[in-house]
Amino acid sequence: MKPGIFDPTRRELLAGLGAGLSAGLGASAAGLIAGGAGPLVTAQLSLQARPATLALRSGQPPTPIWELAAVSHLRDIRLKRGDRCEVVFRNDLPVPLAPVWYGLNGGAPADPLRGRAPAPPNAVETSIISIPNAGTLLADFRLFEDGLKQPARPLPIIVAETSQVAVDRDEVLLIEEWRLRPDGTAVPPGQDPKDARPLYTINGQTSFELSAPGHQRLRLRFINGSQRTVLAIKLESHDVRVMALDGQPVEPFSARNGALVLAPGARADAFVDAATSAALLLHDGKEARQVGTLTISGTLEQRAPLLSPQPLPPNDLPEKLDLKGALRFDVALGATDAGWTRSSSFSTASTPAFRAKAGRTVVLALKNPAPITTVFHLHGHPFRLLDKLDDGWKPYWLDTLAIEPGQTQRIAFAATSPGRWLLESVVTDWAAPRLVRWYAVE
Repeated sequence: MKPGIFDPTRRELLAGLGAGLSAGLGASAAGLIAGGAGPLVTAQLSLQARPATLALRSGQPPTPIWELAAVSHLRDIRLKRGDRCEVVFRNDLPVPLAPVWYGLNGGAPADPLRGRAPAPPNAVETSIISIPNAGTLLADFRLFEDGLKQPARPLPIIVAETSQVAVDRDEVLLIEEWRLRPDGTAVPPGQDPKDARPLYTINGQTSFELSAPGHQRLRLRFINGSQRTVLAIKLESHDVRVMALDGQPVEPFSARNGALVLAPGARADAFVDAATSAALLLHDGKEARQVGTLTISGTLEQRAPLLSPQPLPPNDLPEKLDLKGALRFDVALGATDAGWTRSSSFSTASTPAFRAKAGRTVVLALKNPAPITTVFHLHGHPFRLLDKLDDGWKPYWLDTLAIEPGQTQRIAFAATSPGRWLLESVVTDWAAPRLVRWYAVE
């Protein structure tokens, strides 16, 4: 059966709300409670980098992959805002790796590549991570993709708000992108896919089904876990109310035509009041395909009509940015003569893209000189997307942006977290390298 009408224009698809990368592992656990003093650990998390398989072809042997797994949790990882989390990471893969947390803003003193070496094979490392913000996060190995022998699955992480949110269900929908060869093996990102064909999954399933009673309010945490592709995800016949982008609350609004556009690594929290069974459609800029369904299983009886959702509790980001007094820098994405390099060659001994004093507003003019769309990630700080006239900003925070060929977009952020932070740039081509630079807040 042909999916319903779902054909966003190329500009709509690539206007992408993105997702970003922020701080990673924190201070050593050894210094946590010296002599009985210091903040207490309030959560624990055990992570493992390990080989795995995934059933991607019906009736065929499973595909070998790598994954970042939470061996301490049976289902989703759920932390709380304000937690100090002890993280034990074991690397059971044959290359040095470390998980990097996308959406964990500021505060971590030693993010991978910024001075903290990744864990070698067979190593076990313990760290402490402070969780300052609620939201939908993503832990991933994509910074180390130059060394990956197999494509690696990321790991969603939920940080709950301090006050209860009025929903009946809270579900993660992790969208992943694969390049499958005819023999069923998968091509890691950053390599030429040649004759490999694209395949998309939700929560590891090629045909995902979410079952819910009618009139139930769902919080759906959509994550574009793909490596290179800007995707649009649509739930037919439902009002999809956007509540958060890249882990930061927004004033609720309805997604246009029920579709969310997400750059690689982006997250969008949406409220959906389950009404009728409906298809989940995915558009990758070339075609639409059905990747799942919402199935209505009975109806909740004797329930008052659901009221319009109230905004999620704020994460205490600044209400205003001082654009008039901002430091301004031009950043050409991916230009090798501008200092961009592969993560395997990165060193903080290189020249930073810019330096800023703590407390200042920073405006970046991001230019995409490439002939195809480029995705930009800002580590350490969420940002506002500025209006074209540079006299205001869009009413949401992001940490990633998809920028069309030849275009320049301006972003602004408050430099509140001192340290060395990464910038990421990757074009939307499976074979393209992921490039990095760094900036300093002093």
